[in-house]
Amino acid sequence: MRKTWAALLATALSTVPLFLSPTAAPAAPAAPATVGVTGTAMPDARRLAVTPPMGWNGWNAFACEVDQRMVEETVDKIVSSGLRSAGYEYVNLDDCWMAPERDAAGGLVADPVRFPDGIRAVADYVHARGLKLGIYESAGTGTCAGFPGSLGHEQQDADSFASWGVDYLKYDNCRNQGVPARERYRAMSDALAATGRPIVYGICNWGLEDVVHWGPAMAHLWRTTTDILPTWEQVMDNYRNNVQLADQASPSAWNDPDMLEVGNGLTEDEARTHFSLWATMAAPLIAGTDLRTASPETMAVLGNTEVIAVDQDRLGKQGRPVALEGGLDVLAKPLADGSTAVTLVNGTDHPATVSTTAAAVGLPAASRYTVRDLWKHSTGTSTGTLAAELPPHGSAMYRVTPA
Repeated sequence: MRKTWAALLATALSTVPLFLSPTAAPAAPAAPATVGVTGTAMPDARRLAVTPPMGWNGWNAFACEVDQRMVEETVDKIVSSGLRSAGYEYVNLDDCWMAPERDAAGGLVADPVRFPDGIRAVADYVHARGLKLGIYESAGTGTCAGFPGSLGHEQQDADSFASWGVDYLKYDNCRNQGVPARERYRAMSDALAATGRPIVYGICNWGLEDVVHWGPAMAHLWRTTTDILPTWEQVMDNYRNNVQLADQASPSAWNDPDMLEVGNGLTEDEARTHFSLWATMAAPLIAGTDLRTASPETMAVLGNTEVIAVDQDRLGKQGRPVALEGGLDVLAKPLADGSTAVTLVNGTDHPATVSTTAAAVGLPAASRYTVRDLWKHSTGTSTGTLAAELPPHGSAMYRVTPA
């Protein structure tokens, strides 16, 4: 379980790219594809999460202190702020949404104080505003906070989720009684498929038991790391555990280094680096701050549509490390329009220049490249060198296209 953290802010980082000749902005990226790969457990559900899921989950900011009113207010903020238009789709309940005991028929029941109208009413509110509802359970006898788990109740609980209009399930790993993860998570995968309702399925077993190799056959995303915290060290630890797993990611099957901590106390530079890295790694973008009171700077980070477009690119490739040298990292992510997203990261505690070349990031030879700065929203050109002077924990992110 993670701790509760107050929402603070994330603002602009200063980079000095070595590019020339500002030009017009590039055309908007193409729309996502509508179908994904074929899985072995849920072939019909493979039309879901063709790009990494985007949305909100209150756990990082509130832990158990979430209720129906807060969720509805957050939904309204997602709509009014433009985050829905930017791609944020799922509003996810985490642990503690339920009553401490099942009902007489063995079914899950919403906490009558926190969610007095029940989960169906919450789903109706979310759906009426063009969003989708996610819910939480654990593949054990109890959740991490001690509420009823789904081990041995998989079909009953999946049927409840479907009847309530749930669109996404985060399935945790607490109180698992030593039953192999693959067995426990397959049971829920099959149960969700049997409901006939399209439900995005996220495995949350903290990257254990080799989940990256069996997760794609039964889920749309799987955690590759321990729980994230709003510290630079933990963000970078989750990033480094996830960045080497690009071979396991593809449309409808995503590596998940955990939810975002943007707005929860990271510095200005750290928040942008966090968001850039998750987008480059084609990770789910699940905001985890109090959006109702988030600063304009935090909302600007979460709402950067140019960075989001890299995460949501229909080619579905996870970015790969080009260089990981003493905290000076270079990542490259090929995109569907033939361009490449390049992210430069200064993971050290001192200012540093990070550089690479078009050839090193896999671009074809050209006399000139168009370089779009995704944070400064400006366009220039380069003959092949990409470089930025970065502050400690800072980054730069570019979309590079042979001209």
